[in-house]
Amino acid sequence: MALEILVSVAAVLLGLAGLIGCIVPIVPGPPLSYLGMLLLALASGWLLYSLVVLVATGLAAVVAVVLDSLLPPAAGRRAGAGRGGVWGSIIGMLIGTVFFPPFGLVIGAFLGAYLGEVLYNRQNTRPLHAALAVLRGTMIATLIKLAVSGVILGYIGRGVFLLLQGSF
Repeated sequence: MALEILVSVAAVLLGLAGLIGCIVPIVPGPPLSYLGMLLLALASGWLLYSLVVLVATGLAAVVAVVLDSLLPPAAGRRAGAGRGGVWGSIIGMLIGTVFFPPFGLVIGAFLGAYLGEVLYNRQNTRPLHAALAVLRGTMIATLIKLAVSGVILGYIGRGVFLLLQGSF
């Protein structure tokens, strides 16, 4: 029973770290949550979750991470943002998250995209429009990651309950 408790605590911590990672840049949120789910599945001898659930949540985690990389620049490019706006958004998000949590993520992404456009893409006559588009893409990607990690955390919670009861 001690091993089940240890595995359960580790899985929940990974799930929570995954949620935090959805907001903190560089930390891979959904994959961390999924790792917690895999840990529970392994501890149960692969009996807690069906293969369909494991594959679906794993794919969702991968898709969320890919969309996190693709959505902000794609949204910005559609609105005329250049590289400066996209990179400014990323740098602003990092600085904002470190120095002004939790709202620094949003404010930093927006200000970074705007400053990046103004400083490095001077031919763009609508830097505010481009910055808002990059921000929109960043926020949508973050919400997708939070949703995926939240669902996985729900599966972790259910798995912990069943593992500790021994009824899986």
